[in-house]
Amino acid sequence: MLVAFILTAGFMLAEVIGGLISGSLALIADAGHMLTDAASLALALFAVRLSRRPSDRRRSYGYGRMQVLAAFVNGLSLLALIAWIAVEAVLRLWEPVPVLAGPMLVIACLGLLVNIAAFWILHRGERGNLNVDGALAHVLGDLLGSVAAIIASLVIMATGWTPVDPLLSVLVCGLILRTALRITRESGHILLQGSPTELDPAQLEREVRENVPGVAGIHHVHLWSLTPGERIITLHAVLGPAADGDQVTAGIGDFLRSSRGIGHVTVQIERQPCAEPEHRCPG
Repeated sequence: MLVAFILTAGFMLAEVIGGLISGSLALIADAGHMLTDAASLALALFAVRLSRRPSDRRRSYGYGRMQVLAAFVNGLSLLALIAWIAVEAVLRLWEPVPVLAGPMLVIACLGLLVNIAAFWILHRGERGNLNVDGALAHVLGDLLGSVAAIIASLVIMATGWTPVDPLLSVLVCGLILRTALRITRESGHILLQGSPTELDPAQLEREVRENVPGVAGIHHVHLWSLTPGERIITLHAVLGPAADGDQVTAGIGDFLRSSRGIGHVTVQIERQPCAEPEHRCPG
């Protein structure tokens, strides 16, 4: 992330200058991408470092969720950037401006090389990590923006048709919109303590009853993720006749960890069908 940040931030200034000189929206849009890329990479790098800090009395789970928060912010920034470029493209189509295709082509080609290098570096990182995916989505948008700027400059040089510049900018926005929505949706789901999509709490209740001896019933199941790879569950277990509470607790934890990959399991043992107030009991 640090190397990708240096590459992105360093070349961003060249694209801003080139976009202003040539009058290319594609280059300015790509420079805007790079600005948000640099910010997202810096935020992601900060989140990774902060997430390694140990837990303390005020933050018993530590700082691991900082990576999810960074991914959520990066997803929102991508959506805001897409909206800005789309509005600017419509204005350019309504009132075209002259574009210097030569400088635009040179800068776009250099930008493509920088973006390929940054994308390759990030692509070697941890897959499935929303924080890395968010940073990678920004760089991918940048890479596609550079390709669009190259195509637009070649078309303008050959035909003089300048509307191709904003049209390709909108196309790039459409290509990265799905990724931006996915990252924002998934990170927001985790921040709202949503259950992992691949795990069904009702199914887990049945599996625990069927596979752990001594369990007569399961209720008050709460399942969520601290990060995409760290799942947490709390539940109430009703013991069967003569069942040992310690053995049942250990059995539930072992089963959920081995079969479902849930690392943090909290079990409340009950001898009666429900030890909670009546209005909070299942059924």
